[in-house]
Amino acid sequence: MVQFSRLGILDTSSPDADRVRLWEAFAQRLSEIGHVQGQNIGFEFRWANGDPSSLDRLAQELTALRVHAIVTAGTPAAFAARRASTRIPIVMATGVSVGTALHQDADRADSNITGLSDLAAGLSKKRLELLCALAPQSRQLAVLWDQSNPSGKLAIPEFQDAAHSLGVSLAVFGVGALDGLDSALAAMARDKIAGFAVVPSAMFFGDRKRLAELAIGHSLPAIFVRREYAQAGGLMAYGSPIRNNYLRAADYVDQILKGAAPANLPIEQPTGFELFINLRTAQQLDLTIPQALLLAAQAL
Repeated sequence: MVQFSRLGILDTSSPDADRVRLWEAFAQRLSEIGHVQGQNIGFEFRWANGDPSSLDRLAQELTALRVHAIVTAGTPAAFAARRASTRIPIVMATGVSVGTALHQDADRADSNITGLSDLAAGLSKKRLELLCALAPQSRQLAVLWDQSNPSGKLAIPEFQDAAHSLGVSLAVFGVGALDGLDSALAAMARDKIAGFAVVPSAMFFGDRKRLAELAIGHSLPAIFVRREYAQAGGLMAYGSPIRNNYLRAADYVDQILKGAAPANLPIEQPTGFELFINLRTAQQLDLTIPQALLLAAQAL
């Protein structure tokens, strides 16, 4: 008899079409390597819909189902899964970078957590450099981060160091929930911020269309963390292709279901990056994109 594995999926974001496609790619990759949904593997999805306060309850639901592994999207989801169980293997599809308590846990010989990070060192500086290249006369920029995300604050010092080296002032705006976005961007506009960068957050991903609309409404150029933000109307996005994380997460799950210990599977960092520019948004903001950026980017 073929063993049937039950897999828990804990996502900080919401099940919009783009997010669902990522999990479909994950399931397809698992199918290609022998784990076919409905035959020898099943999925239990739990969505936080951008509300990190619900993650502990959702993680506990998955552990109560005695799933064979939990795959998480977003650092808060990984933390919630780790609080819910120190025994069930946890595979991070996205979110955790070096420097968090989770990464320290992953270094232990008895760790039950592993996976992929999409927060490579140096990305914050690169994003701010791109924002400066778009508006070279700007002297007052900002960064927007998710205060509920333990990994988010790691990017702030890197942004501040980058701002210092570039000779610009940097204001920091944090929100603890999605309902804080309106007031944060309104405050940026009042403070005459010339543009802002967004720190990676699964909470933001689920509301990326509204975030892009708010930026346009307040005439604020912004750089986001991956192409899906630019496709949703964000001006620019620079980061690693998130789909790759989900494909690799499937490989990790395969190894764990075949007996590998999470502690023996190192947390991987992204290596390839891409730049996207939404030309329609640039037109709405009355911006002229420098030729050097256009040549380096994929236009949407």
